[in-house]
Amino acid sequence: MRALFVVNPKATTTTSRSQEVIEGALRSELDLTTIVTTHRDHARELARSAAEHGYRLVISLGGDGTVNEVVNGLLEAPSHLPRPRYAVLPGGSANVFIRSLGVPGDPVEATGTVLRALREGSEREIGLGLVDDGMADRYFTFCAGFGWDADVVQRVEDERGNGRRATPALYAEVAMKLFFQGDIRDPSLTVSGGGTSRDNVYFALVTNTSPWTYAGALPLQPTPASRFELGLDAFALTHSSTAVTGWILSQMFFPKGLPEEGEGYLTWHDEASLTITSDHPRAFQIDGEYLGDREQVNCRSLPKALRIVC
Repeated sequence: MRALFVVNPKATTTTSRSQEVIEGALRSELDLTTIVTTHRDHARELARSAAEHGYRLVISLGGDGTVNEVVNGLLEAPSHLPRPRYAVLPGGSANVFIRSLGVPGDPVEATGTVLRALREGSEREIGLGLVDDGMADRYFTFCAGFGWDADVVQRVEDERGNGRRATPALYAEVAMKLFFQGDIRDPSLTVSGGGTSRDNVYFALVTNTSPWTYAGALPLQPTPASRFELGLDAFALTHSSTAVTGWILSQMFFPKGLPEEGEGYLTWHDEASLTITSDHPRAFQIDGEYLGDREQVNCRSLPKALRIVC
């Protein structure tokens, strides 16, 4: 089988020796072409043209941003060509999408799992989220955030530009700094979906699966019922006091995640579409990648949008 192996060196903590082992294992069973990305959206460009070059499978090694690029590229490919299947290997600091699929967090072990799935023909169809933000449509695999978490992502990207690694500790540090500085205390958002609308929201999150993210090994689950096989879920923070927000965050760490109802927040479940607006531009992110400031985003569920080898 002809396969394209996309490696993002800026988004992987995998050692060069591990990458050699991974590539050797893949090459032993596949007609493999390896391309190392050199710029942002390079993985998207490669995935978009994969079918035209005769590849039946795309494999990526990188973080959630690399996954997002590949997914968007695959879904932008010419519709008259058969879409290559997709297999994901973890290389980033969080690997939320990959871990949500049940793929091992170790990239070498994950390679063995993918090859076994290919031999057995084991595949899975998953739904995706589609965002229309007035600029360009973009798919997301596990989350889209408006407000606090997007501010965190933006600051972390700035820190990465200054040479720091995007570790869970850095995300936590930035999140707490923004919270205690009062930067999130801006109730400018309105969330609408399922016939319900709520304004004066401080932070809003749309999810396509659970968890939203990880703090090291611990999953944070604001929408624990969210699944790839269902529509979209959403979480809206409606209070910004330290005590209430601290309690809400602590509940997300529990095995069952945040309850569907509680003080200081609202949730939506299995929605075909959701809209978030702001009365002034606010930071926006999808799958952990900062996309700039927006005043409105429309999110739509696309069932069975992508075939994953896993």
